[in-house]
Amino acid sequence: MTVAAMWEARAADGRGAELGAWVRGTALPALRGTAGLERAELFGAAGDRVLLITWWSGEPVPVADPPAGLLGRPVHRWSFTSEHVE
Repeated sequence: MTVAAMWEARAADGRGAELGAWVRGTALPALRGTAGLERAELFGAAGDRVLLITWWSGEPVPVADPPAGLLGRPVHRWSFTSEHVE
């Protein structure tokens, strides 16, 4: 079973680049080598939003929260199981 874990945060005003750098420099290295991690992909969006999607074989490991000063609101997290792939 493949599980996709989505982690989404909105940065404090003007701090989107810093939030993305925190994910690349802290959150992703913490996940590397974790059992079951198949893939990770980082996205940016309008409004200083950052989205990290990780794919797992089994139970996902949660992504840490960034420093509070980088956030415009609390982090959102969802997990999904794969239903169909083409």
